[in-house]
Amino acid sequence: MASFETASEREPFKRSYETTDNVQIDIESQQEVPLHPAMSATENMLRWGFVRKVYGIISAQLLLTCCTASLFIFNKPVNDFATQSTVFQVAMFILPLIGLIPLYIYQKKHPTNLIILGLWTMSISTSVGMACSFYQPLILLEAVVLTASIVAGLTAYTFYASRKGHEFGFMGPTLFLGLWSILAWSFLQFFFPPGPVQSTIFALLGALLFSGYIVYDTWMLIQKYDLDEYIWASVNLYLDIINLFLKILQLLSRRD
Repeated sequence: MASFETASEREPFKRSYETTDNVQIDIESQQEVPLHPAMSATENMLRWGFVRKVYGIISAQLLLTCCTASLFIFNKPVNDFATQSTVFQVAMFILPLIGLIPLYIYQKKHPTNLIILGLWTMSISTSVGMACSFYQPLILLEAVVLTASIVAGLTAYTFYASRKGHEFGFMGPTLFLGLWSILAWSFLQFFFPPGPVQSTIFALLGALLFSGYIVYDTWMLIQKYDLDEYIWASVNLYLDIINLFLKILQLLSRRD
C-alpha cells in the first residue's frame, strides 16, 4: 500500500555486487531474460534471484492470508465473533499498523525479520479474514479472480516495459499524494458516513490507486531496491495486492 521510497534517491544500476570467496558466476551458462537494457549480465542474474525471493515470500503471505480468511468465512462461530465484536475490529485495524514499526527496523536482520514478517502477516491476514466475513463466498471468489487477473496483467506489463527501458519513478509523488488523500477520506468517514454513490467512487479510486502502486512497486523491485531489502519489497507489494482486493470487493458488493 504505502510506498516507502527507501531507495528512491539512488541510481538504479550503480551498485557493487559481491560474490562469495572462490565462487565465480558463469554468466554465459546461466543467462536470464534481461530486466533492463542498462543492466550488466551479472547484475541481471543477481536481480532475478532477488525478484524470485520476493515473489516467493509474497506467495507464502498470500497463502497464509487465504487460509486465515477461509477460517473466518466458513467457521460460523469465528464469523459471528468477527462481525459482532467492535473491540476485535478496532484491534485488527490498529495492530498491523503498529507491526510495521519493528518490521521496518529489523527488515535486514535475519532471521528476526522473517519472524516479525510472519507475525505481521498473520495480523494482516486476520484483518482480511474479518473483512471477508461480511461478504458472500461467491462475491469473494469473484474478487479473488479479478484481483489475480489485474495483478498478473500489471506485473507482466511492468516487466515488459522495464525490459524496453521505461521508467516509472515519476509515479511516486502522485501515488503518495493519492494515498494520503485516501487515508484522509477514510478518517472522515467515521464522522461523516458517505452515501452509496460516494462509497462506490471512493472504492473505484482506491482500486485505481493501488493498481498504480503495483506498477510502481514492481518497478522498484526490478530496478531500485537493494538486494537485502527483500522484506520491505515483499511488504509493499503484498499490501498493494491486499488493498486492491479489498477495494474490488467493495465495488462488487455495491453493484446491485
